[in-house]
Amino acid sequence: MAGTLLFCSCKTNLEKVQELTEWENVPGVIAYNFEILYTENGKTKVKVLAPESRYYQFAKEPYNEFPQGITVYNYNDSLEIMSTLTANYAIFYDEKKLWNARYDVVAMNAKGQVLNTEQLFWDQNTKRIYSHDMVKITDGDDVLFGEGMESDETFDDWEILKPSGNMYVKEE
Repeated sequence: MAGTLLFCSCKTNLEKVQELTEWENVPGVIAYNFEILYTENGKTKVKVLAPESRYYQFAKEPYNEFPQGITVYNYNDSLEIMSTLTANYAIFYDEKKLWNARYDVVAMNAKGQVLNTEQLFWDQNTKRIYSHDMVKITDGDDVLFGEGMESDETFDDWEILKPSGNMYVKEE
């Protein structure tokens, strides 16, 4: 009888541990047609739109997942769009304030320069975006390729870390 009680007690504790572990993998909140605005001094700086958002508040490191992709608009003080970003999937880590956009990531700045890559990070703390993957930047008729890039958060001042391919310079 004592052995049976001990066995049941252990089984119950094991089930509780499994339940707690499963909670980390279950979203606490699911939102559809998600829209969030980031403001500074009462002015809109960033708008994020997504068909679906899943918030994993019970994970060791809470995060928002955007399994159907995101669209991000970055505004200046006059509410003009300074840059846009789209991706087919994204995650936002709350504590780190780090965005991870993946799969067919496309960013465009106010100059019309377009970045294509498969993974792009946006660190809100440092106000920088970066990638370690292959990148393609289109600037009018010019197309630049390389591995990795870094930029300010509006994708205005960027650098390809390991450029590759031919680069043509127009003489004026």
